[in-house]
Amino acid sequence: MSAKTPKPAVLSVGRLYCDLIFTDVPRLPSTGTEVYAGDFGIHAGGGAFITAAHLASLGHRTALASYIPGAPFHDVVTEELRDAELDIGLCRPLGAQMDPQLTVAIAVNGDRAFLTRRSGPALPDIDAGDLGRLGVAHLHVGELATLVERPDLIAMARQAGATISLDCSWDDDIAPPRVIAALIERVDVFLPNEAEARRLADLGVPARCAPLTAIKKGADGAAVLAAGTELTEPAQPVHAVDTTGAGDAFNAGFLSAWLGGEPLQACLRAGNALGARAIAGRGGFHRSQARDEDTFARTRQAR
Repeated sequence: MSAKTPKPAVLSVGRLYCDLIFTDVPRLPSTGTEVYAGDFGIHAGGGAFITAAHLASLGHRTALASYIPGAPFHDVVTEELRDAELDIGLCRPLGAQMDPQLTVAIAVNGDRAFLTRRSGPALPDIDAGDLGRLGVAHLHVGELATLVERPDLIAMARQAGATISLDCSWDDDIAPPRVIAALIERVDVFLPNEAEARRLADLGVPARCAPLTAIKKGADGAAVLAAGTELTEPAQPVHAVDTTGAGDAFNAGFLSAWLGGEPLQACLRAGNALGARAIAGRGGFHRSQARDEDTFARTRQAR
């Protein structure tokens, strides 16, 4: 894809959370004990937003369809949506009767743990006409639970002529395996992390359910399964400040390269590179990442 060729437009859908992120944490708290964090921040979160923000910073015209939380989190979240330069015309305010969607993220020893509160539907009502009006070439679904709730997204995307990608995200209340497998096999790209892929396998969902599966392995890099082959790519060494959203950043790098028609090995490298940038700061996406990724995107286009 030349520097003059517009990159494919993307719509990212799913829950928009307000992330309360604790970093520099010595250990996870246990019952009856208290642990003190060295740093703290409040950021917009959720896989749909974080992947969308990184895709926008790579030069894709990117829209988001999510519910925006109310006070006291509305201003923080909307400011980050504006900073990410996303089209939020399909977003709607979360109703006053619904609790805000929150995630407490604790970063410890290069990994993280989450405590999340979901509230209300995963996304506002949208249809194929919305995708057509925006010129969407690709639909990204931020978590498996969203697709379980809204399986009509698949037909919607196909009607609009769009390809589909799906992240997994951990969910203890996961749907029956046959339901999961039936959904995953209908998307083009499935993007679980290693723990999620292992759990699905334990439930009987085949690892090669989707036509193309990219598995994120953290410090061990990533692998892709496609057409009976497996490719791997090592991770880039980096000091991890906060790994929240690293997988979502990987998604953006991988998908941008894949949508550009690059070989799968190059897609893995692009995903790993963006994931490495993401964990160097707190929060799934921040403005300094956008500047770095804009330079990264222009360098790749110039090759």
